[in-house]
Amino acid sequence: MGKFSDILLTVDFDRTLTAPDSSIPERNLEAIRYFMENGGAFTLNTGRSLPMVVSLMDKVQVNAPLLLYNGSAAYDWEKKEFTFQHTIDLDWREAVHRCMELFPEYTVEVQGVDAHYALGENPLWAEFTAANHCAWAYAKEDDVMDPFLKFTVYGKIKENNVAHLFDGTPEEIAEMDEMERILNQEFGSKAVVYRAGPRILDMHCKGVSKGRSARQLQQKLGRKILVCVGDGENDVTMLNEADFAYCPGDAIVKDRYCNVCSCADGAVADVIYKKIPEIL
Repeated sequence: MGKFSDILLTVDFDRTLTAPDSSIPERNLEAIRYFMENGGAFTLNTGRSLPMVVSLMDKVQVNAPLLLYNGSAAYDWEKKEFTFQHTIDLDWREAVHRCMELFPEYTVEVQGVDAHYALGENPLWAEFTAANHCAWAYAKEDDVMDPFLKFTVYGKIKENNVAHLFDGTPEEIAEMDEMERILNQEFGSKAVVYRAGPRILDMHCKGVSKGRSARQLQQKLGRKILVCVGDGENDVTMLNEADFAYCPGDAIVKDRYCNVCSCADGAVADVIYKKIPEIL
């Protein structure tokens, strides 16, 4: 037992644990080690898939199952097995083909458990995915995509970093707004359509959210207090569900939640060193 043994801390990855340039402040990593050494349960709560976090696990330590695919699954990194999953009640081929019919100039991918998949040759997407240290492949029509946890429509890919999808011209943002409306019309009865970034549209199982998965994990682990840290609109369910919610001072949702320092200055460390002691 330690002074943080009552707490599950779940944090978003991009622009919460990381700085805007995708680096992880050393102050955050030191604070996480300190938190876990003193009994706290820590994990990521991210829209990223299992293939996308594999390359991170030599940098970020966790001692609780990872919350992935925007709450669609929890994965025990130590045991190499899923703790829970919430799958989309759609045929992946039909969903992807429909997206490609609606938006032929955009990139559609299925985020599987071993790799990210796209239909047809797409060199820009392949280069972008590989540059982000994520396994990728071109899907075949007879592939079995099980479990079907999440699929994504990206705005036009121009660079190899995720950060550029968080920016866009007014015209590009307007196009994404219209795409979001159409995708909700097409898939809204079976899937949640949400804006992971200004030019990223993700879809996962209806009723699933970062908040639901965080509370589900907290109850499974038997921790009394759920503390969450996030920065964007797709973190709102997690922040609303938390017993105590915080966001970086430069977060998109900074006007709605208690602020700490900017993500580049170590927002997660601020929560661990300053805010959690106040809670206790």
